[in-house]
Amino acid sequence: MKYDLVLVRFGEITIKGRNRNRFEAMLLTRIKSALKEMPNLEFVRGYARVYIHLNGESYEQVGDRLKDIFGIQTFSPVISSDHDLEVIRETSLQLMRSLSPAPRTFKVSVKRGWKQYPHDSVEMNHLVGAHVLRNTPDLKVDVRSPDVELKIDIQHESTYIYCEVEKAAGGFPLGMNGKGMLLLSGGIDSPVAGWMAMRKGLKIEAVHFHSYPFTSEQAKEKVISLAKRLAYYGGKIKLHLVPFTELQTKLAQSGHDSLIITLMRRSMLKITERLAEQNGALAIVTGDSLGQVASQTLGSMNVIGRSSSLPLLRPLVMMDKQDIIDCAERIGTFQTSILPFEDCCTLFVPKSPATNPNLALVERVEAHMGEELERLIEEAVLGTEVLVLREDGDIESAGEPKEEDAWF
Repeated sequence: MKYDLVLVRFGEITIKGRNRNRFEAMLLTRIKSALKEMPNLEFVRGYARVYIHLNGESYEQVGDRLKDIFGIQTFSPVISSDHDLEVIRETSLQLMRSLSPAPRTFKVSVKRGWKQYPHDSVEMNHLVGAHVLRNTPDLKVDVRSPDVELKIDIQHESTYIYCEVEKAAGGFPLGMNGKGMLLLSGGIDSPVAGWMAMRKGLKIEAVHFHSYPFTSEQAKEKVISLAKRLAYYGGKIKLHLVPFTELQTKLAQSGHDSLIITLMRRSMLKITERLAEQNGALAIVTGDSLGQVASQTLGSMNVIGRSSSLPLLRPLVMMDKQDIIDCAERIGTFQTSILPFEDCCTLFVPKSPATNPNLALVERVEAHMGEELERLIEEAVLGTEVLVLREDGDIESAGEPKEEDAWF
């Protein structure tokens, strides 16, 4: 049976009180942007929902895109009808007959949003259910655990009839909770952390540190591919490519081999904090998972994190590696992440990195480097290349957002 619209239901933003209208408008803008390749669609905003009139467009294509939009809780393909009881009953029957495989049990659930409708919800359950049963002798009613729940939503403007409820990404609309800088390596963890941050309404800009010629051009392209995939979920993303060769080499010559990773990651946070200040971000997002490597022990995270005054958000901190891998596969970043092109984090790795570094010693090493460390940090910030990656895979030059991209 051909559906004529899609009913989209919002998630957590429905509890946001006086800010709710702004957040719902923000989500509607995101939905329109994600579906802009389907020009016949029409969008009508309702209370805590959006109706998308298909006007001949493919429901399958629309559904494939909606499931990845943050802020949408569920959506359903719907047949709309007028309020005439016989039309509702016959449309419901035709929908049940069109289901494949044919269900053995069903129940009817009527929601009467328009209270002036002459039949109440309980009465409508019986009127529609009896009509379906009379015309489908093999079908039985099961109100506890039916194969199919036939839903009828009677609103003032129309009656909506459907059976399917598809889960979407949930969370908050993109940008609802501010902006953060994502430390994006070429590994498995950081893209997942970025996806989780976006799901909670955080607009992200990615920061990648490269040490050319120690790291290859393929490693850079790998990170660009990962950022493009995140842009699919986030509309578009700025990618800051930070030259790290000179600073990383200098840190490797500090004479404190066991502290190289600690010193390197502290410098990364200092650079990222300055980029955050330039771009209006209020947090730094990392892919740290507690105990996974030497720099992610509690002692290491404590010493590394003290180099930045911005909040450090670690979405993966309590997740097992397999759970992170499962998420990476689900969001489409895993196959790119496992490509064998190493990033700068694999360079100059000591045989025995410190797992519980001494903060006072680390700060003395940095103080000994003095103005030279400050100069190298500033040069890395000034030498940063910025790319803007769009969800369609295009790359554009960095600059002010266009008016039609104001949600970004």
